[in-house]
Amino acid sequence: MAKISQVDQDLIRTIAELVNDANLAEIELEQDDFRIRVTRTFAKEVVQVAAPSYAPQAHAAPAAHAAPAASSAATPAAASPEDLASNPNTLTSPMVGTAYLAPEPGAKPFMEVGTKVTEGQTVLIIEAMKTMNQIPAHKSGTITRVLVDDASPVEYGEPLVVIE
Repeated sequence: MAKISQVDQDLIRTIAELVNDANLAEIELEQDDFRIRVTRTFAKEVVQVAAPSYAPQAHAAPAAHAAPAASSAATPAAASPEDLASNPNTLTSPMVGTAYLAPEPGAKPFMEVGTKVTEGQTVLIIEAMKTMNQIPAHKSGTITRVLVDDASPVEYGEPLVVIE
């Protein structure tokens, strides 16, 4: 195997920093006969699966509307994302990407409200950098809320589902 030059080592360090800073699962570069692949694992295990082919979907921005009249009853959906993210029953996104609720278009979703799940069971997939990452349940219980739509973009730390 050819010895890696100092320039290449600097490139590897730079790419590794990019992977960490951008919360990526992996990145791969190839040029001529030089190929480098940098991967990282997250605190919660992320399992790679074969990439289903999803057609991109256009998402319209939510329409701005006037504030509704004061309501006498607050709904559970009114909880702020910050409250949900700090709730130990809430599974949050380990990465930035696109969330898919089923293994492929038209297939039965991994879970829905009322589904009983076990710790480690796949509850959705997040696509990041053309890689499909299975997202496992962080605990056993029943899905009480699904906080993301199929094929919707998600941010790191964004609440995905509530398992009680």
